[in-house]
Amino acid sequence: MITLTKLNGANFSLNAELIESIETTPDTVITTQTGKKYVVQESEEIVIQKVITYKRLIYIPV
Repeated sequence: MITLTKLNGANFSLNAELIESIETTPDTVITTQTGKKYVVQESEEIVIQKVITYKRLIYIPV
């Protein structure tokens, strides 16, 4: 899960495994595999970095 910020300032967690696409329109719009769309304050680059960080954390051997 990654933590993001809605346009109204509310934080929420999104399952990074469900992200299908990220667009900048100029707002950042995340579309999930279920078709749900989320508009967030973070830039596309920040969202991608959060996903990379999340994936690195879950694949670190314990």
